Amino acid sequence: MPVHRSGTARRPHTAAAGILLSILSALALVVTLPGAATATATATAAATTAAAKKPEPGSAHMGMGVIKHDGQGGLPRDTRVTQTEGVDVSSHQGNVNWASLWSSGVKWAYVKATEGNYYKNPYFGQQYNGSYNVGMIRGAYHFATPNDSTGANQANYFVDNGGGWSRDGRTLPGALDIEWNPYGAQCYGKTQSGMVAWIRDFLNTYKARTGRDAVIYTATSWWKTCTGNYAGFGSVNPLWIARYNTTVGELPAGWGVQTMWQYTSTGPIVGDHNKFNGALDRVQALAYG
Repeated sequence: MPVHRSGTARRPHTAAAGILLSILSALALVVTLPGAATATATATAAATTAAAKKPEPGSAHMGMGVIKHDGQGGLPRDTRVTQTEGVDVSSHQGNVNWASLWSSGVKWAYVKATEGNYYKNPYFGQQYNGSYNVGMIRGAYHFATPNDSTGANQANYFVDNGGGWSRDGRTLPGALDIEWNPYGAQCYGKTQSGMVAWIRDFLNTYKARTGRDAVIYTATSWWKTCTGNYAGFGSVNPLWIARYNTTVGELPAGWGVQTMWQYTSTGPIVGDHNKFNGALDRVQALAYG
């Protein structure tokens, strides 16, 4: 009668157990992998889409968030108040046909000079000097990114790169474009009081550098959300309101009337068109200071 060693006797059972475990593992993979693969593919697609939609730093421009957040209505109604047509431009428009705009009745323009403390508009010279050369009164604007650096830092960067002012009757005071963050959280991660402090820092620095109070460009809904509808700048800083509808609607607290109104992003030649609340002599008065 053969003698079986204990180790030899267990081998068949061990092999069978291994085969069974392999089968179970394969079955588990068949059940779980399709779902896991789908979830992974979905997450990857979402991340890719988000990355694709996020604009490049420096590409922000006035009003790019207006339609998304506030919608769009009809064009302004005719009023008895004389309005003077203007435009605003950035690298988004490239080289601008200023002669055609002038012939169409556009008399003033604002040109994006800077963004944050990291971007200068490569078309600034053609746009800023080109508008001036055809006879327009023009100024420069800064797209604020309060999460990147202080208000003072960005005001200095703006003045040093095209945002200055001179009393020549053809240069408007610089404008602070403070609106929805195209790169992230709409209030740039700041509290309402923190946002007010940042804006004040920018405005105070700009005035110290140029002697002028900067224009504030914003939308009422953003202002209410991100500053708590702060009213403290209305008595000093001219308001440039963004609203694409038949009327300017509600204004931010502190301002009883707007100085300028960006009323559309689909106007002739450059898209962004504005109305100055007054005749051309009032535009000249703002330029003179």
